[in-house]
Amino acid sequence: MRSRFARTPTTRRASLSLIPAVAFAFAMTGLGPAAAESNEVNVYTYREGGLIKPLFDAFTKETGIKVNVISAKKGLAERIKTEGANSPADVLLTVDISRLRDAIDIGIAQPIKSETLDKIVPKHFRDPDGMWYGMSARGRVVYASRDRVPQDQITYEELADPKWKGKICIRSGQHVYNNALFAAYIAHHGEAKAEEWLKGLKANLAQKPSGGDREVARDITAGKCDIGVGNTYYWALMLNRDPAKKPWAEATKILLPTFKDGGTHVNVSGVVLIKTAKNKANAMKLIEWLMSEPAQKLYADMNFEYPVRPGTKIHPTVAGYGELAADNLPLSEIAKHKKSAANLVDKVGFDN
Repeated sequence: MRSRFARTPTTRRASLSLIPAVAFAFAMTGLGPAAAESNEVNVYTYREGGLIKPLFDAFTKETGIKVNVISAKKGLAERIKTEGANSPADVLLTVDISRLRDAIDIGIAQPIKSETLDKIVPKHFRDPDGMWYGMSARGRVVYASRDRVPQDQITYEELADPKWKGKICIRSGQHVYNNALFAAYIAHHGEAKAEEWLKGLKANLAQKPSGGDREVARDITAGKCDIGVGNTYYWALMLNRDPAKKPWAEATKILLPTFKDGGTHVNVSGVVLIKTAKNKANAMKLIEWLMSEPAQKLYADMNFEYPVRPGTKIHPTVAGYGELAADNLPLSEIAKHKKSAANLVDKVGFDN
Protein backbone atom coordinates (compact mmCIF):
# COMPACT_ATOMS: atom_id res chain seq x y z
CA MET A 1 0.00 0.00 0.00
CA ARG A 2 1.32 3.41 -0.92
CA SER A 3 1.47 6.19 1.66
CA ARG A 4 -1.22 8.87 1.43
CA PHE A 5 1.68 11.29 1.49
CA ALA A 6 3.64 11.11 -1.74
CA ARG A 7 7.34 10.38 -1.45
CA THR A 8 8.10 13.33 -3.67
CA PRO A 9 7.77 17.05 -2.84
CA THR A 10 4.28 17.47 -4.17
CA THR A 11 0.91 18.49 -2.88
CA ARG A 12 -2.36 16.64 -3.03
CA ARG A 13 -5.99 17.42 -2.17
CA ALA A 14 -7.45 14.69 -0.03
CA SER A 15 -10.97 14.25 1.19
CA LEU A 16 -11.37 13.56 4.88
CA SER A 17 -12.37 10.01 4.04
CA LEU A 18 -8.79 9.32 3.01
CA ILE A 19 -7.10 10.74 6.07
CA PRO A 20 -7.84 7.95 8.59
CA ALA A 21 -5.60 5.65 6.54
CA VAL A 22 -2.61 7.97 6.70
CA ALA A 23 -1.00 6.57 9.85
CA PHE A 24 -1.51 2.99 8.66
CA ALA A 25 -0.07 3.83 5.26
CA PHE A 26 3.00 5.31 6.91
CA ALA A 27 3.58 2.07 8.77
CA MET A 28 3.10 -0.06 5.67
CA THR A 29 5.63 1.92 3.64
CA GLY A 30 8.25 2.00 6.35
CA LEU A 31 7.79 5.68 7.07
CA GLY A 32 8.29 5.22 10.78
CA PRO A 33 9.81 7.87 13.05
CA ALA A 34 13.42 7.17 12.01
CA ALA A 35 12.64 7.51 8.31
CA ALA A 36 10.26 10.43 8.76
CA GLU A 37 12.87 12.42 10.66
CA SER A 38 15.41 12.08 7.87
CA ASN A 39 14.50 14.83 5.44
CA GLU A 40 10.77 15.51 5.37
CA VAL A 41 8.05 17.60 6.94
CA ASN A 42 4.34 16.74 6.84
CA VAL A 43 1.79 19.51 6.48
CA TYR A 44 -1.96 19.46 6.91
CA THR A 45 -3.53 22.56 5.39
CA TYR A 46 -6.89 24.20 4.84
CA ARG A 47 -5.42 25.99 1.84
CA GLU A 48 -5.93 24.38 -1.55
CA GLY A 49 -2.82 22.34 -2.24
CA GLY A 50 -2.25 23.78 -5.69
CA LEU A 51 -2.19 27.33 -4.35
CA ILE A 52 0.71 26.71 -2.00
CA LYS A 53 2.66 24.11 -3.97
CA PRO A 54 5.00 26.73 -5.50
CA LEU A 55 5.85 27.93 -2.00
CA PHE A 56 6.73 24.46 -0.77
CA ASP A 57 8.63 23.70 -3.97
CA ALA A 58 10.79 26.75 -3.32
CA PHE A 59 11.43 25.62 0.27
CA THR A 60 12.46 22.14 -0.94
CA LYS A 61 14.76 23.60 -3.58
CA GLU A 62 16.48 25.78 -0.99
CA THR A 63 16.71 23.30 1.88
CA GLY A 64 16.41 19.84 0.33
CA ILE A 65 13.57 19.03 2.76
CA LYS A 66 10.53 17.35 1.21
CA VAL A 67 7.11 18.81 2.02
CA ASN A 68 4.30 16.27 2.05
CA VAL A 69 0.83 17.81 2.08
CA ILE A 70 -2.75 16.82 2.78
CA SER A 71 -5.31 19.52 2.02
CA ALA A 72 -8.97 19.68 3.01
CA LYS A 73 -11.57 22.41 3.49
CA LYS A 74 -12.46 21.45 7.05
CA GLY A 75 -11.95 18.97 9.85
CA LEU A 76 -8.17 18.68 9.80
CA ALA A 77 -7.61 19.80 13.39
CA GLU A 78 -10.19 17.31 14.60
CA ARG A 79 -8.55 14.61 12.46
CA ILE A 80 -5.17 15.30 14.06
CA LYS A 81 -6.82 15.03 17.46
CA THR A 82 -8.34 11.67 16.51
CA GLU A 83 -5.06 10.35 15.10
CA GLY A 84 -3.35 11.21 18.36
CA ALA A 85 0.28 10.14 18.79
CA ASN A 86 0.11 8.30 15.45
CA SER A 87 -0.65 11.44 13.48
CA PRO A 88 1.95 12.09 10.78
CA ALA A 89 1.16 15.82 10.87
CA ASP A 90 3.97 18.16 11.88
CA VAL A 91 2.42 21.48 10.86
CA LEU A 92 -1.13 22.76 10.44
CA LEU A 93 -1.72 25.75 8.15
CA THR A 94 -5.08 27.45 8.68
CA VAL A 95 -6.97 30.31 7.06
CA ASP A 96 -8.61 32.05 9.99
CA ILE A 97 -8.04 33.07 13.60
CA SER A 98 -11.01 30.93 14.68
CA ARG A 99 -9.38 27.78 13.33
CA LEU A 100 -6.07 28.73 14.91
CA ARG A 101 -7.83 29.12 18.25
CA ASP A 102 -9.68 25.83 17.75
CA ALA A 103 -6.40 23.98 17.20
CA ILE A 104 -5.17 25.25 20.55
CA ASP A 105 -8.44 24.58 22.37
CA ILE A 106 -8.58 20.92 21.33
CA GLY A 107 -5.00 20.40 22.47
CA ILE A 108 -3.08 19.57 19.29
CA ALA A 109 -0.63 22.49 19.34
CA GLN A 110 2.66 23.14 21.09
CA PRO A 111 4.46 26.47 21.51
CA ILE A 112 6.56 27.69 18.59
CA LYS A 113 9.62 28.98 20.39
CA SER A 114 11.46 31.22 17.95
CA GLU A 115 13.26 34.49 18.58
CA THR A 116 13.43 34.88 14.80
CA LEU A 117 9.65 34.91 14.47
CA ASP A 118 9.22 37.18 17.48
CA LYS A 119 11.43 39.75 15.77
CA ILE A 120 9.57 39.52 12.45
CA VAL A 121 5.87 39.02 13.16
CA PRO A 122 3.99 41.98 14.71
CA LYS A 123 2.45 41.23 18.09
CA HIS A 124 -1.15 41.58 16.91
CA PHE A 125 -0.49 38.89 14.27
CA ARG A 126 0.70 36.21 16.73
CA ASP A 127 -0.37 34.44 19.87
CA PRO A 128 1.09 36.00 23.03
CA ASP A 129 2.15 32.52 24.19
CA GLY A 130 3.66 31.56 20.83
CA MET A 131 1.01 28.95 20.05
CA TRP A 132 0.42 30.30 16.54
CA TYR A 133 1.88 32.86 14.17
CA GLY A 134 0.23 34.66 11.28
CA MET A 135 1.82 33.88 7.94
CA SER A 136 -0.10 36.27 5.70
CA ALA A 137 -2.99 38.68 6.16
CA ARG A 138 -6.21 39.59 4.39
CA GLY A 139 -8.63 42.44 4.97
CA ARG A 140 -12.37 41.89 5.44
CA VAL A 141 -13.53 44.74 3.26
CA VAL A 142 -16.41 46.12 1.21
CA TYR A 143 -16.99 45.36 -2.45
CA ALA A 144 -18.96 48.22 -4.02
CA SER A 145 -20.54 48.86 -7.40
CA ARG A 146 -18.44 51.18 -9.51
CA ASP A 147 -21.57 52.55 -11.19
CA ARG A 148 -23.92 52.95 -8.24
CA VAL A 149 -21.67 53.76 -5.27
CA PRO A 150 -19.81 57.06 -5.63
CA GLN A 151 -18.25 57.12 -2.17
CA ASP A 152 -14.74 55.78 -1.66
CA GLN A 153 -14.74 55.58 2.14
CA ILE A 154 -16.91 53.65 4.58
CA THR A 155 -16.92 52.37 8.16
CA TYR A 156 -18.06 49.01 9.47
CA GLU A 157 -20.55 50.86 11.64
CA GLU A 158 -22.10 52.40 8.52
CA LEU A 159 -23.15 48.99 7.23
CA ALA A 160 -26.11 49.23 9.62
CA ASP A 161 -27.14 52.66 8.34
CA PRO A 162 -30.70 52.54 6.88
CA LYS A 163 -29.44 54.26 3.73
CA TRP A 164 -28.20 50.81 2.66
CA LYS A 165 -31.56 49.11 3.19
CA GLY A 166 -32.00 46.35 0.61
CA LYS A 167 -28.56 47.03 -0.86
CA ILE A 168 -26.11 44.70 0.95
CA CYS A 169 -25.04 41.16 0.05
CA ILE A 170 -23.03 38.89 2.33
CA ARG A 171 -22.26 35.21 2.89
CA SER A 172 -23.48 33.34 5.98
CA GLY A 173 -22.99 35.14 9.24
CA GLN A 174 -21.72 31.87 10.72
CA HIS A 175 -18.88 31.54 8.24
CA VAL A 176 -15.52 31.87 9.98
CA TYR A 177 -14.63 35.03 8.01
CA ASN A 178 -17.75 36.85 9.16
CA ASN A 179 -17.53 35.34 12.63
CA ALA A 180 -14.12 36.96 13.06
CA LEU A 181 -15.42 40.33 11.81
CA PHE A 182 -18.41 40.19 14.15
CA ALA A 183 -16.14 39.14 17.03
CA ALA A 184 -13.96 42.16 16.27
CA TYR A 185 -17.05 44.37 16.45
CA ILE A 186 -17.81 42.94 19.89
CA ALA A 187 -14.23 43.58 20.97
CA HIS A 188 -14.51 47.21 19.88
CA HIS A 189 -18.04 48.07 21.00
CA GLY A 190 -19.30 45.41 23.39
CA GLU A 191 -21.90 42.69 22.92
CA ALA A 192 -25.01 44.87 23.31
CA LYS A 193 -23.97 47.34 20.62
CA ALA A 194 -22.82 44.49 18.39
CA GLU A 195 -26.30 42.96 18.62
CA GLU A 196 -27.93 46.22 17.55
CA TRP A 197 -25.44 46.56 14.72
CA LEU A 198 -26.15 43.04 13.48
CA LYS A 199 -29.88 43.76 13.52
CA GLY A 200 -29.27 46.86 11.43
CA LEU A 201 -27.01 45.00 9.02
CA LYS A 202 -29.59 42.24 8.66
CA ALA A 203 -32.29 44.82 7.93
CA ASN A 204 -30.13 46.16 5.09
CA LEU A 205 -29.62 42.83 3.34
CA ALA A 206 -30.86 42.53 -0.22
CA GLN A 207 -31.25 38.78 0.09
CA LYS A 208 -30.67 35.86 2.42
CA PRO A 209 -26.94 35.37 3.19
CA SER A 210 -25.60 32.81 0.74
CA GLY A 211 -22.70 31.80 -1.47
CA GLY A 212 -19.18 33.02 -0.93
CA ASP A 213 -17.26 36.25 -1.37
CA ARG A 214 -16.99 35.81 -5.13
CA GLU A 215 -20.77 35.50 -5.35
CA VAL A 216 -21.09 38.80 -3.50
CA ALA A 217 -19.22 40.46 -6.38
CA ARG A 218 -21.37 38.54 -8.86
CA ASP A 219 -24.61 39.75 -7.29
CA ILE A 220 -23.40 43.35 -7.15
CA THR A 221 -22.55 43.10 -10.86
CA ALA A 222 -26.04 41.74 -11.55
CA GLY A 223 -27.63 44.67 -9.69
CA LYS A 224 -29.04 42.59 -6.83
CA CYS A 225 -27.17 44.74 -4.32
CA ASP A 226 -24.86 47.74 -4.30
CA ILE A 227 -22.28 46.71 -1.71
CA GLY A 228 -21.13 43.54 0.02
CA VAL A 229 -18.53 42.14 2.36
CA GLY A 230 -15.58 40.07 1.14
CA ASN A 231 -11.91 39.33 1.59
CA THR A 232 -9.30 41.35 -0.26
CA TYR A 233 -7.62 38.41 -2.00
CA TYR A 234 -10.79 37.02 -3.63
CA TRP A 235 -11.23 40.23 -5.63
CA ALA A 236 -7.62 40.11 -6.83
CA LEU A 237 -7.91 36.44 -7.75
CA MET A 238 -10.99 37.17 -9.86
CA LEU A 239 -9.27 40.05 -11.61
CA ASN A 240 -5.97 38.30 -12.30
CA ARG A 241 -6.58 34.54 -12.36
CA ASP A 242 -10.19 33.84 -13.35
CA PRO A 243 -11.28 35.11 -16.79
CA ALA A 244 -14.88 33.96 -16.22
CA LYS A 245 -15.16 36.07 -13.05
CA LYS A 246 -12.97 38.98 -14.11
CA PRO A 247 -16.06 41.02 -15.16
CA TRP A 248 -17.31 40.80 -11.55
CA ALA A 249 -14.12 42.41 -10.32
CA GLU A 250 -14.17 45.02 -13.06
CA ALA A 251 -17.74 46.01 -12.14
CA THR A 252 -16.83 46.49 -8.49
CA LYS A 253 -14.26 48.33 -6.42
CA ILE A 254 -12.64 47.79 -3.05
CA LEU A 255 -13.41 50.06 -0.12
CA LEU A 256 -11.21 49.65 2.97
CA PRO A 257 -13.64 50.11 5.88
CA THR A 258 -12.45 50.96 9.37
CA PHE A 259 -13.92 50.75 12.84
CA LYS A 260 -14.65 54.01 14.60
CA ASP A 261 -11.40 54.86 16.39
CA GLY A 262 -9.84 51.77 14.83
CA GLY A 263 -8.58 50.33 11.56
CA THR A 264 -9.52 47.77 8.92
CA HIS A 265 -10.29 44.30 10.26
CA VAL A 266 -7.50 41.98 9.16
CA ASN A 267 -7.45 38.21 9.58
CA VAL A 268 -4.56 35.83 8.95
CA SER A 269 -3.49 32.60 7.41
CA GLY A 270 -1.54 31.08 10.26
CA VAL A 271 0.66 28.21 11.30
CA VAL A 272 0.52 25.79 14.23
CA LEU A 273 3.24 23.36 15.32
CA ILE A 274 1.61 20.02 16.13
CA LYS A 275 2.22 18.69 19.63
CA THR A 276 3.08 15.20 18.33
CA ALA A 277 5.32 16.44 15.49
CA LYS A 278 7.88 13.78 14.63
CA ASN A 279 9.83 16.10 12.36
CA LYS A 280 9.96 19.08 14.71
CA ALA A 281 13.33 20.37 13.55
CA ASN A 282 12.25 20.37 9.91
CA ALA A 283 8.88 21.84 10.89
CA MET A 284 10.63 24.75 12.60
CA LYS A 285 12.82 25.28 9.53
CA LEU A 286 9.70 25.44 7.37
CA ILE A 287 7.84 27.78 9.71
CA GLU A 288 10.76 30.20 9.97
CA TRP A 289 11.37 30.00 6.22
CA LEU A 290 7.75 30.94 5.57
CA MET A 291 8.46 34.25 7.32
CA SER A 292 11.59 34.99 5.29
CA GLU A 293 11.45 37.92 2.89
CA PRO A 294 11.61 35.78 -0.30
CA ALA A 295 8.86 33.47 0.96
CA GLN A 296 6.66 36.35 2.08
CA LYS A 297 7.05 38.03 -1.31
CA LEU A 298 6.28 34.78 -3.12
CA TYR A 299 3.20 34.20 -0.97
CA ALA A 300 1.97 37.75 -1.57
CA ASP A 301 2.35 37.35 -5.33
CA MET A 302 0.72 33.91 -5.43
CA ASN A 303 -2.27 34.52 -3.19
CA PHE A 304 -2.69 38.32 -3.25
CA GLU A 305 -2.48 38.60 0.52
CA TYR A 306 -0.63 41.07 2.71
CA PRO A 307 2.71 39.80 4.01
CA VAL A 308 3.03 39.83 7.79
CA ARG A 309 6.73 40.59 7.49
CA PRO A 310 7.05 44.41 7.60
CA GLY A 311 8.63 45.99 4.56
CA THR A 312 7.76 43.19 2.14
CA LYS A 313 6.44 44.52 -1.15
CA ILE A 314 2.79 43.70 -1.83
CA HIS A 315 1.27 42.82 -5.19
CA PRO A 316 0.36 45.85 -7.37
CA THR A 317 -3.32 44.87 -7.47
CA VAL A 318 -3.49 44.80 -3.68
CA ALA A 319 -1.53 48.04 -3.46
CA GLY A 320 -4.18 49.53 -5.72
CA TYR A 321 -6.78 49.21 -2.97
CA GLY A 322 -5.10 52.07 -1.16
CA GLU A 323 -3.09 52.22 2.02
CA LEU A 324 -4.24 49.62 4.52
CA ALA A 325 -4.63 50.98 8.04
CA ALA A 326 -4.86 47.59 9.74
CA ASP A 327 -6.70 47.45 13.03
CA ASN A 328 -4.17 46.87 15.78
CA LEU A 329 -6.57 44.98 18.03
CA PRO A 330 -4.76 41.67 18.70
CA LEU A 331 -6.33 38.71 16.92
CA SER A 332 -5.92 36.73 20.13
CA GLU A 333 -8.34 39.21 21.74
CA ILE A 334 -10.80 38.93 18.85
CA ALA A 335 -10.75 35.14 19.12
CA LYS A 336 -12.10 35.37 22.67
CA HIS A 337 -15.40 36.68 21.28
CA LYS A 338 -15.97 34.18 18.48
CA LYS A 339 -18.52 32.14 20.46
CA SER A 340 -20.45 35.26 21.45
CA ALA A 341 -20.44 36.38 17.81
CA ALA A 342 -21.88 33.03 16.70
CA ASN A 343 -24.56 33.24 19.37
CA LEU A 344 -25.57 36.74 18.27
CA VAL A 345 -25.91 35.61 14.65
CA ASP A 346 -28.42 33.01 15.79
CA LYS A 347 -30.13 35.36 18.23
CA VAL A 348 -30.93 38.01 15.60
CA GLY A 349 -31.76 35.37 12.95
CA PHE A 350 -29.11 36.80 10.68
CA ASP A 351 -29.07 33.88 8.22
CA ASN A 352 -32.85 33.37 8.16
